[in-house]
Amino acid sequence: MKRKEKLKELNSLSDEMLKEKLKDLGISLLKTRFELKTGHVDNPNILREIRKDIARVKTIATARAGRAK
Repeated sequence: MKRKEKLKELNSLSDEMLKEKLKDLGISLLKTRFELKTGHVDNPNILREIRKDIARVKTIATARAGRAK
């Protein structure tokens, strides 16, 4: 999925769903790191993508919190 598509998808989510998405991404990152250490990951670049997605979600959440004030 391209960056702009991901941003549109994340911007359309509610605050509750953003928190849930962040939680899911954190769990996914943890599992992927474990799989990488055990040698079960075909594409190690997936870690980078997950970290970037976490940063995107946090950025959107921070921007929304700033607008609410």
